[in-house]
Amino acid sequence: MNVDAEKLQQAVLALLHLNTVDEKSGKRAWKALPWSVMDQLHDKGYISDPATKAKSVWLSDEGARLSEELFEKLFAVK
Repeated sequence: MNVDAEKLQQAVLALLHLNTVDEKSGKRAWKALPWSVMDQLHDKGYISDPATKAKSVWLSDEGARLSEELFEKLFAVK
């Protein structure tokens, strides 16, 4: 699958907005995804519990299928 790099960059930039904090020197964004959203995905059974020391989560079979489907829908070059 060919990926539309511009759409992907825009999506990442938009997600960074979720973690933006105003500081004296400008805006700063954390690189991690919001914990509340990760918890919601866990509650739906799409990922393993994000509240661990691990820097990654496991995707359930349904979560993996849906993540691939959404990625292709949003970012595939058509």
